[in-house]
Amino acid sequence: MLANTLLALRDHARLRAIGLVVVRFGVEDIIERLGLGDVLPTKRSASTLDSSHAPERLRHALEALGPCFVKLGQILATRADLLGPAWTQELSKLQDAVSTLPWEPMQEVLHEALGPRWRDNFRSFTEEPIAAASMAQVYRAVLVSGEEVIVKVQRPGLRLTISADLRLLHLLAQLIDERGLFPSYRLPAMVAALSDAMLDELDFRCEAHNCSAVREHMQDFEYVHIPRVYMDLCSAQVMVQEFIPGVPVSDIQRLQAAEANGVVLAERGAHAFLHMVLQNGIYHADPHPGNLMVLPGDELAFIDFGLVGLLGKRRQQQLLVLLRAIIEGRAEELSLCLMEWSGAEQIDWRQLDEGAQRYVAKQARGRLLISKALTDLMALARDQQIMLPADLALLFKALMTAEGVLLRLNPQFDIAQTVGPQIKQSLLRQYTPEVLAQDALSFAMESKQIALDAPHLLRIIMHRLRQGKLDARIEVIGIKNLGRSLELAATRLAIAIVTAASVLVLGPVLIRTGPAWLGLSIFVWLGLLAAIAGLVTVLRGFWRRRK
Repeated sequence: MLANTLLALRDHARLRAIGLVVVRFGVEDIIERLGLGDVLPTKRSASTLDSSHAPERLRHALEALGPCFVKLGQILATRADLLGPAWTQELSKLQDAVSTLPWEPMQEVLHEALGPRWRDNFRSFTEEPIAAASMAQVYRAVLVSGEEVIVKVQRPGLRLTISADLRLLHLLAQLIDERGLFPSYRLPAMVAALSDAMLDELDFRCEAHNCSAVREHMQDFEYVHIPRVYMDLCSAQVMVQEFIPGVPVSDIQRLQAAEANGVVLAERGAHAFLHMVLQNGIYHADPHPGNLMVLPGDELAFIDFGLVGLLGKRRQQQLLVLLRAIIEGRAEELSLCLMEWSGAEQIDWRQLDEGAQRYVAKQARGRLLISKALTDLMALARDQQIMLPADLALLFKALMTAEGVLLRLNPQFDIAQTVGPQIKQSLLRQYTPEVLAQDALSFAMESKQIALDAPHLLRIIMHRLRQGKLDARIEVIGIKNLGRSLELAATRLAIAIVTAASVLVLGPVLIRTGPAWLGLSIFVWLGLLAAIAGLVTVLRGFWRRRK
């Protein structure tokens, strides 16, 4: 194929490196299942591999392939509506920790981003990184003004590798889609979303703006701290932000030594995160224990805004309805949410309603856990062949991760007891006079626009009618059966017409010819028998249709 040829010519070296990783970690069986054996040829038979360890082998291969494939795996880990639990659980363990690069190449990035006199911005700069990942390395520094900061520096040459990987993934997704494999996964759309996320992550200015936006929204929370970003020192490859001298939630021993109050921290963390999701519309999409810091006075700090989620008002409203349906056991609302999210044209309502009823009954047993509820919800969607929007999958993953952090702080934390009142308050806010007035204004503006557009649309329709170019596509269910029925009816009608015409023409002649019985010609008796048989046949047909 042409796509294979272009792929091999443009990114041959990277494709060969990927093939070596495929063989090294033994994921040939997965490649064969994807229908890409001719693109990434394997050296051994995929049938000899143990399928039970396939998810683990895939995770190790993705980690070895670098940040682009790690990010793809992290996206797939959120898609429990597409993949089974064995795959999502294993892919959720993906890590992008790599070996540390020496100072010289990182210094060149700083020189290119901040200029040859970049050191003039800092009173001191520690050349030993405090953290290293596949995208960047992080350093401690002190500004000339005295503020302690961290400096995030992108690894050199990263954009070239990621660009090649994205091109390869685009072509591979197109090949799979053209071959009719895994149509419900919508792989081209998934790779397009991955491409957007990776390009944003490559530009550290996006992360800087995200962090600043969340910081502005959370100013009213005295117990929540979002680091300050020094925008004048940020570029596509370098970001400078405030250093947070806290204890990460992942370090339980240090938290215990600091006598942190886990009950208070869990409640504050829940309120803060739900406020981001339900009110702000921009939230931390990767709130794992390493990204939450505990400060003195049981305050919380959110760090690392490389991955954020965005929610519009409509999606926030849907999420409120969903959470209330789960907590209060409203199966009908749950069915409507799934139906609206799926966008499916054909769906078995009775089957979906029965699945929602079983789901609600299952969640009512014992203590409610959001992670279990959302996992079961995506399993329900998978069983009903409903594909959830990508932004919902990211949100669900963030909610499950956040709940895991809260339970780490307070193992007895009751998410339903905390979330319930906050959901009701959020729903009530949507019916305040100010919000209702804004909705009425929006409705009036939409109605006005529709009224203004109507004459133009009518003129277009009339113009098309004059030219005879107005097309309409009508899909009739069972059109083949209807065609056969019409054809059979037409055949019967034709036979009836020919028979009636023959009788009218030949009847007078036949009455006077042939042998007679009881004064009537034999042809008259045959005609009477045929009429009686026809009447019986019609009556039997009506009787069968009635039954």
